[in-house]
Amino acid sequence: MPRLPAPLTLPQDRPEPRALRRRRRRETATAWAFVSPAVVVILGLSVLPVIWSLLLSFQADDLVTPSRWVGLDNYHALRQDPNFHQAVRNTVLYTVLYVPLSIAIGLALALALNRRIRFVGLYRTLFFIPFVISATAQGVLFSFILDPEFGAANSLLHRLGISPQGFLTDPSQALGVLVAITLWSGTGLCTVIHLAALQDVDHSLVEAARLDGAGRPQILRHVTLPALTPVTVFLLLWQTIQSLQVFDLVYVTTKGGPLGSTTVIVYFIWEQAFKEFTAGYGAAAAYVLALALLVVAVVLRVARRERAPRTKAAAS
Repeated sequence: MPRLPAPLTLPQDRPEPRALRRRRRRETATAWAFVSPAVVVILGLSVLPVIWSLLLSFQADDLVTPSRWVGLDNYHALRQDPNFHQAVRNTVLYTVLYVPLSIAIGLALALALNRRIRFVGLYRTLFFIPFVISATAQGVLFSFILDPEFGAANSLLHRLGISPQGFLTDPSQALGVLVAITLWSGTGLCTVIHLAALQDVDHSLVEAARLDGAGRPQILRHVTLPALTPVTVFLLLWQTIQSLQVFDLVYVTTKGGPLGSTTVIVYFIWEQAFKEFTAGYGAAAAYVLALALLVVAVVLRVARRERAPRTKAAAS
């Protein structure tokens, strides 16, 4: 009579040997030893200051005497402060001027440099170098160039027969001049990122459009720009955040003047906290800015998600 096959049995879970458990504990301790410095830095320089400044925004604190809890009084005071309203207007105007211009100029330069021309590598480097220069160095440089009395800009205008300009000392020109300075330095990033995105545009789509009789404007509108949409959205978000946080250039060149025409939100926060010694009031303004940045990020994120299905549908 043939034997019946033996039933299959799963091996029982055995407890880990003590040596293996000790080894795992040592590996975990070693991993935390390597990670702990970064964790301490993140907690000490990011998380704890955020929590502390949030609590500070509900207090009256001059950084010297003991603070006093005032609740939402700092936020109510911001609603009635004309200086804060002016800072908000200046920041919004700066952002509205700088962000679209930087992206548009960067795209135009990228399209011009995305060709086989002599010294194209040199041209790309020259356009990107200003982005590497710090805002402080830019401010010092242009403060000398745009000096109303001894600057090179007014000297050139005098030779052209144009009356001298106030530039950074003229309330009607100062903010526009800051936008121009930032365009000189910030457009390089948009150029490089757009240029990298242009390298990934599907050449088969471009060739198919050419075979169908499309010219350069049609190819740019219906092939190139849709392919650059994700990069453009990223640049729109990045440039908006950077423009809402501008501070260094204002501090070095105009210090918020003349007559508050270049006082932006971050400079207003610094002025209230470290010049007027109203740290709680400055912290409240900082959280208003943080809320604005969060709203911008959410809006652009939602817009990108809504645009993605439309792009896929159009492509299909």
